[in-house]
Amino acid sequence: MNTGSDEAGEVATTGDGAGDERALGSRAPQFIKARRALHVSWQVGVFIVGLAVVAAGVVMLPLPGPGWLVIFGGMAIWATEFVWAQLVLRWTKRKVTEAAQRALDPKVRRRNIILTTVGLVIVAVLVGVYLWRFGLVMPWNITE
Repeated sequence: MNTGSDEAGEVATTGDGAGDERALGSRAPQFIKARRALHVSWQVGVFIVGLAVVAAGVVMLPLPGPGWLVIFGGMAIWATEFVWAQLVLRWTKRKVTEAAQRALDPKVRRRNIILTTVGLVIVAVLVGVYLWRFGLVMPWNITE
């Protein structure tokens, strides 16, 4: 589990010159980083807590609940200790920002509105056909 923070005061960086982002590496308190055994125990604890949160998010994907939000919360927990999680979160933030900027483009907005309208019309037609054919009967109660 090399997080780039084995030595006191040493911090790993991306080397891309981005000054607005925090340095990569462990965010554990100094007294924990100063003792190797305590730091490894801290990392194991952070990993287990993050794993539990990510697992809960994965369970929430098919079930009711904010699955993706919980998964990213678990990644944020991991990012307090592990460089790989920090890099994944930075990449995700960059991609979400790019997608938000693309969504503001008038051509993309117009396309999205058209696709949404077409999708709603298709759903309305399917619901209308179902109601015309079967009425207000639930699918599991149809006897035909």
